[in-house]
Amino acid sequence: MKKILFLLTALIYFQADIFAAKLEKTTVILNAPWGLTWIDSNQLLITQKSGEIFLVDTNGFAQTEINHDIPSVQFGQGGLLDITSEGNKVWVTCSIKKKGKYTTAVFQGELDGNNLINTKLIYEALPYMSSSKHFGSRIEIMGDYLYVSIGERGKGMIAQDTSNSIGSIIRLHKNGDIPKDNPYQDKDDWLPELYQIGVRNPQGMSLDPLTNTIFISNHGPKGGDFIGPVISGSNYGWKKVGWGGTNYSGTKVGDGNAWEPGLLKPDFIWVPSIAVGGIKFYQGEAFPEWQNSLLVGSLKFQYLSVLHRQDNQFVKEEIIFQDHIGRVRDMEINDKGEIYLIADEFDSYLYILKP
Repeated sequence: MKKILFLLTALIYFQADIFAAKLEKTTVILNAPWGLTWIDSNQLLITQKSGEIFLVDTNGFAQTEINHDIPSVQFGQGGLLDITSEGNKVWVTCSIKKKGKYTTAVFQGELDGNNLINTKLIYEALPYMSSSKHFGSRIEIMGDYLYVSIGERGKGMIAQDTSNSIGSIIRLHKNGDIPKDNPYQDKDDWLPELYQIGVRNPQGMSLDPLTNTIFISNHGPKGGDFIGPVISGSNYGWKKVGWGGTNYSGTKVGDGNAWEPGLLKPDFIWVPSIAVGGIKFYQGEAFPEWQNSLLVGSLKFQYLSVLHRQDNQFVKEEIIFQDHIGRVRDMEINDKGEIYLIADEFDSYLYILKP
């Protein structure tokens, strides 16, 4: 009875205040999920930090665990993280361990029934570190390429060191090969996989259908979370600048500037931080007023919002709901425009926002 009353209360709230939308809790039970991707119009793959991958049929919400041999290790902020797919091809980001240290890695596999087969490591960020922080990591497909966000592992200025990929966005071919047209392919002092540097902990990534540009969400320090584009050869400046935030001690980041000449400016910044999570550009018929705007998940304040756009600029954030599912980690959109949501919580569920 309590569960029924809660659901009714939630339906009334969203119908009254948020464009006649309602939030539904499915029967799919999850523990600290991190990423999700469509296999086809009715089936989702969902990852959990602890290492599980589930196949969910959204017609009846049958939930099946996928067998796999990806050696992810749950450690601090790491674990089995993002997932994306193309046909039966699947790519996963995760933290892995070697000689007592950890890094962010990318694996590729093929979905065969309830099994992920032919899995192979196609990328590992070097160096491995003992830190449990800031693994990132999201992965996005655009054309023939994979774009992967690599966190700076709490090491600050390492994000300006081009001899490694820590604190960067890398670009790979889908098999892990490095594209010959990457911006620093021919520079001896730059890793050839580097596409963009100077990020701190990018935990969201989405392809903008209007500009055909990938955008990231990035965690600032104490303030300075941001949304911004992935631009070839650019530098967001961490830890020279803090995008309006300070160190957790209250001291300045660098010279205290939010931005400096020569660095890429974020498109939208939060001060104080919201602990920005997954992002997704909205396209669909269910909520036409959000078309081509950006959905944003907040971990700290436990909300889903929409960043409205005007002339391709983010101009206004509107909170859709707050404190209903916990720390909003990621979202996907089905062919009806309904929004599927996961929260970084134990004893959680798969949720759907629909008209």
